Amino acid sequence: MAQTFIGGVVAAAQSGAATFKLSGDAGLPPLPIVRIHLFGSMRATSYLGDDVLPRAKKARAILAYLCLVSGARSPRTRIASMLWDRVSEAQARTSFRRALSDLTLAMGPLAEELISIGRGTVRLNTYLCWIDALALLKSPSDSTRDDLAALCNGELLDGLDEVSAAFDEWLTNERVRFKERFGEAGARRTSIASLAGEPVPVPGRLRVGVLPLDATDCEHEPSLTFSLSHEIAAGLARFRWFDVLTPSALRFASTRANLDYIIDGSISGSGEVVRITVRLLRQAQPVWSEQFNILLSELHRLNELVTVRIVARIDPVILHIEGRSKQRARYGATGLLLQAIPKIFSMQREQYELAGQLITRALALEPDNPTAHAWAAHWHLFYIGQGWATDVDRVSAMARQHAGRAIDLDPENAEALGIYAHSCSRRVWDFDKALFYFDRALRLNPSLAFNWALSAATYCYIGQPDEALRRLERYRELAPADLYFSWFETLYTIAYTFKGDYELAVIAGRRAVEATPSFVAGYKPLIASLGHLGRHDEAQVYIRKLLSLEPNFTVEKFGKVYSIKQQSDRDRYMEGLRLAGVPER
Repeated sequence: MAQTFIGGVVAAAQSGAATFKLSGDAGLPPLPIVRIHLFGSMRATSYLGDDVLPRAKKARAILAYLCLVSGARSPRTRIASMLWDRVSEAQARTSFRRALSDLTLAMGPLAEELISIGRGTVRLNTYLCWIDALALLKSPSDSTRDDLAALCNGELLDGLDEVSAAFDEWLTNERVRFKERFGEAGARRTSIASLAGEPVPVPGRLRVGVLPLDATDCEHEPSLTFSLSHEIAAGLARFRWFDVLTPSALRFASTRANLDYIIDGSISGSGEVVRITVRLLRQAQPVWSEQFNILLSELHRLNELVTVRIVARIDPVILHIEGRSKQRARYGATGLLLQAIPKIFSMQREQYELAGQLITRALALEPDNPTAHAWAAHWHLFYIGQGWATDVDRVSAMARQHAGRAIDLDPENAEALGIYAHSCSRRVWDFDKALFYFDRALRLNPSLAFNWALSAATYCYIGQPDEALRRLERYRELAPADLYFSWFETLYTIAYTFKGDYELAVIAGRRAVEATPSFVAGYKPLIASLGHLGRHDEAQVYIRKLLSLEPNFTVEKFGKVYSIKQQSDRDRYMEGLRLAGVPER
């Protein structure tokens, strides 16, 4: 048995490398990476909110056909002859290849996973997609379809008529098939629950209820309000430390008892603009609200708006409020974690040690709590980064072990995946593995701003600071009022330092160390940038502070332990430290 030190408390843990399986590998269905709407105007959106629908009409027709054959391999000649029914066979094949190329280009880097192209066949991997028409076909009961709001309005593939005579005939048959099976009303309804599993509430955990949005002042489709409410609930359900009750579950007032938070709001507007207002209430008092405007012509962004941005705003607010509460005992391990997280981000050793003790208590109460293991991994990882660990190898192994255990227990725990990815990058320099797990984490929960920021560090280490800055901007868009933003400000300093924009690195670095003066990672890029700018005297102030926090820090030590892929980046970083006056060895 190995021992894990968390905040001075010793906990027993199995030694050895962590082993775990991810969604799909563990027998679980993978989360969709693309969402396709076939009812009404055709739309296709990636899990990051990007529009991946091809512009060309016949490329859209190919995608529509592949969707409605439910993932079956389709002969390329059959589709070509359907779409180009008035030209020669050879010309049809050539035109098909061009349209298929348009489709793959629109899908971008996801095309390789989504579209399987053989010599004679083509297939859409529908198990990686959420498709409204297929969700409707697979809906378990009439009551499910009738109970939940319509996600898609209008006729099947509205606007995709007159592609060709043969395609029009096929499309007419598909429309008839849906209407005969579900009727006019049923053909416009589908199950939100098929988007993401919504957990059964567990006693002793935070409970967040989502009410239908009010549409009194909205001229647009009334069912949109209930649909968006379910979307918010599904997005929140991706977070693992509270339970979510959907609008369906809350239709009766009696079911709203004992809720810790309620989310409500409204949809208003006429013409081309829809205004969405969302509020978060605690004990009937508003604690957060925000307004979002969206054009009707940009409905393809609705998934990004609702399941990413709105949800991303709500999570840190709840996290902050609960972290300040003194009466969390009734929430067991979750309550202890909520107290621990703000103490972790303080980076002050006394508070950090106390956070470790709270995490240890959480694991003692619930040894199989995946979120507790994820934050234990985070605690160990940054305990090393602060220079507090006396046995770096052992503490690093425990960080990876806790993250692995979290993923074993919950293969769709995006926080654990992100923390594990960072440990791969920072402690064992396995950058390819780190990028793989960051990608999986963001697919599982694109609303988790934490992973967008944390992944930026790895892109710095591999020499791609522009991508790092893009990810940091995504983080800032998702959580502009994140109360731990000052902690992540350090990542801007690192990115600008790797980019060679030392002036901006100094501006960001000053803000970072002022906001979180005990975070040692903030000083190193700031000092290196000052060195490159020749501002030796100014650097001395920060060097003295850094050495008070990490007395053994030297240029030589940095070169040996800091995870940088390219030697040229390492040499340039070390030269900046050297020019600033950091001790060589």
